[in-house]
Amino acid sequence: MIRITVDVWKRFCSLAKPSEDQEMEAEMKNVLLRAGDQLKVQGKINADAKRFQIDLGSSSSELALHFNPRFYEDDSETPVLVCNSRSDNIWDQEQRDTHNPFHPGSTFKVVLKHTGRLFEVKLPDGQEIEFPNRQGMETISYIRVKGDISITSFKMY
Repeated sequence: MIRITVDVWKRFCSLAKPSEDQEMEAEMKNVLLRAGDQLKVQGKINADAKRFQIDLGSSSSELALHFNPRFYEDDSETPVLVCNSRSDNIWDQEQRDTHNPFHPGSTFKVVLKHTGRLFEVKLPDGQEIEFPNRQGMETISYIRVKGDISITSFKMY
């Protein structure tokens, strides 16, 4: 696993690519993502990928949004998109969607928008999913991107 921990004070970040057989993890603390702001992540999904995730919150144990495309789960070959939140290190109820436009071996772009009351996630096929801001988190100060991917672009705006 490659782990990158960055204290971010800028609005842009560039990350090195792990090799195809390594799980990537980038963790950013002290970021400032407020209602109205967006996060765009572009990359390539490993050919043998099982999953990846994008987490937004105040820490790894306090997540307003856990966005988790899964390709293979519990002997099922049905891909699924999972969204969830986490409070005091305890997961809440998962929101699951079998519409998963992410594919192992492909490139992707996903845009996550913090609207205040919810998160809008624009998927690679142009469709959008919404997930409620269950904790009412006004400011996101922690971002983690992890999984069977390599990042080619990361931008907050």
